[in-house]
Amino acid sequence: MRILIAEDERMLADSLAEGLRAEALAVDVVYDGDTALERLGVNDYDVLVLDRDLPVVHGDDVCRAVVESGAHVRVLMLTAACDVPARVAGLRLGADDYLTKPFAFEELVARVHALARRARPADPPTLERAGIRLDPARREVRRDGRPVPLARKEFGLLAELLRADGAVVSAEELLEKVWDEHIDPFTNTVRVTLMKLRRKLGEPAVIETVPGAGYRIR
Repeated sequence: MRILIAEDERMLADSLAEGLRAEALAVDVVYDGDTALERLGVNDYDVLVLDRDLPVVHGDDVCRAVVESGAHVRVLMLTAACDVPARVAGLRLGADDYLTKPFAFEELVARVHALARRARPADPPTLERAGIRLDPARREVRRDGRPVPLARKEFGLLAELLRADGAVVSAEELLEKVWDEHIDPFTNTVRVTLMKLRRKLGEPAVIETVPGAGYRIR
């Protein structure tokens, strides 16, 4: 799941990003509306956390552009304005949800997850294949009933492979969904993380490398 935070209060933006990354999400951060539009034109995001009062290009205009583009990204609008007309105006622009500052981080996380479920086909409560059972809500993985403790990126990578339901997922797709824009596209991070994941899942091996194409769970 990939998130874009567009918030000009840098300390708040960076704090939100750090917290969401701890939830095993890939998060990019921008501090003005122009850069937000640039990122949205390049990357495929599930959720945009959008401050309404952005500099350069106002958050309202960013929201309008997202709606007009037909992009599948869901918009969670943030604002200091707590009156009903302001919230209604934001929703009429095309925002999917609205959160008034100050807010509890736990509520933001819950709203981001709810919007992300609407941005892509709904996952079943658990993802299962080849004896592996992954519970996204509890952040738990079991293989043949045995608990498998995973690091955040290992968990995210396994979730994407399970969502593919046997289809091949390229290294580029895994980088886009599990890591953020700061990752080097020529890195061997995917290969190294897969190696660790395979070791933790144990034998017999279930993650297959498809030469020149990517990876899949058989």
